[in-house]
Amino acid sequence: MNSGRKLGMVLLGAMLGTAAGVSVARAAEPPLKVGLLEDVSGDLAFMGMPKLHGSQLAVEEINKSGGILGRQIELIHLDPQGDNARYQEFGRRLLNRDKVDVLIGGITSASREALRPIVDRTSTPYFYTNQYEGGVCDASMISMGAVPEQQFSTLIPWMVEKFGKKVYVIAADYNFGQISAEWNRKIMKDLGGEVVGEEFIPLGVSQFAQTIQNIQKAKPDWLLTINVGAAQDSFFEQAAAANLNLPMGSSIKVMLGFEHKRFKPPALNNMHATANWFEEIDTPEATEFKKRWHAKFPDELYINDMGYNAYNALYMYKALVEKAKSIKLDDMRKVIATGDACIDAPEGKVCIDPKSQHTSHRMRLISVGPKHEVKVEKDYGTIQPYWLGQIGCDLTKKNDKDQYTPSHLPKKS
Repeated sequence: MNSGRKLGMVLLGAMLGTAAGVSVARAAEPPLKVGLLEDVSGDLAFMGMPKLHGSQLAVEEINKSGGILGRQIELIHLDPQGDNARYQEFGRRLLNRDKVDVLIGGITSASREALRPIVDRTSTPYFYTNQYEGGVCDASMISMGAVPEQQFSTLIPWMVEKFGKKVYVIAADYNFGQISAEWNRKIMKDLGGEVVGEEFIPLGVSQFAQTIQNIQKAKPDWLLTINVGAAQDSFFEQAAAANLNLPMGSSIKVMLGFEHKRFKPPALNNMHATANWFEEIDTPEATEFKKRWHAKFPDELYINDMGYNAYNALYMYKALVEKAKSIKLDDMRKVIATGDACIDAPEGKVCIDPKSQHTSHRMRLISVGPKHEVKVEKDYGTIQPYWLGQIGCDLTKKNDKDQYTPSHLPKKS
């Protein structure tokens, strides 16, 4: 063999060896660990199970398509069973022992607030996937759900115009219900309306005879129903049995708790809600998404908004990591700061607002008929999460680590 040929063989062998080494190195790369905290037992299980399923579907799809930066996703799910102390215990376990690369989950705002101080002591990104009462200005948290300026600012004026200026509020007695009711008071005042009654009900309460009597006495034009959980949802059947027959509005009913599927008609008749996702959306993108979901989970009663947002959260995480070419929170936040942290979701394109790290959504106002059919009353198009930025939250400049409300605003420097 001549010397030139020998040299060529050596070089080829070296190239093949290098390529094989790169391939082995990539194959040996550890998976990205996703810590997931979702309630799949207890009073909130009916809402939490679709969240687990949405996460599982997204992980399966992403892994089949090559993972994130060539790394597979390992999903580590723990069930806190709606217990906030367990949320904290499991959050510490995932962050400190399992060393997860990202933390996702929590149903109630109380569970989110139990987790947030623990996450804030780390450099781990935290995705909160529920609609909520809004206001959290925290660099560790990325919010995937809708907030009051996307829901209450559309729903409440529509309800007042359609049904009248007197509202009675039934709310869960924790930060979600309390702050949501505060938003309602502010918007109703701006509209010249009147809150003729408010009841804050502890989680787990299932008897509403006295509440129904109070409503009948107050004679509202409509109800704002922001009650939470399987027990509190007993209100709807009891109200129907009592022939209450009042229009209802909500930021969480239908698309989160799918009460129109869980209860027999006409318990949810005349319910109205503003939502970025509900399974009755019939666009081509939504239809394709629903096909994939029900192929994997054929027994799912309803793809709720929580499950949908959980699915999107993993795709948003993938987009951020791949644009940043890094799994570090600081690098991901640099991508968010550009204003180009977006994904094409089943509802349409959604993007993360740089100042608040909350997500834009296409919002629709929907109503439920006497046979529990769902109708789109109004399409608002894409609404940005603007309120936090307006009042002074700017996570590109300062990490407030606070939750603001209409009565608790940032201090002016």
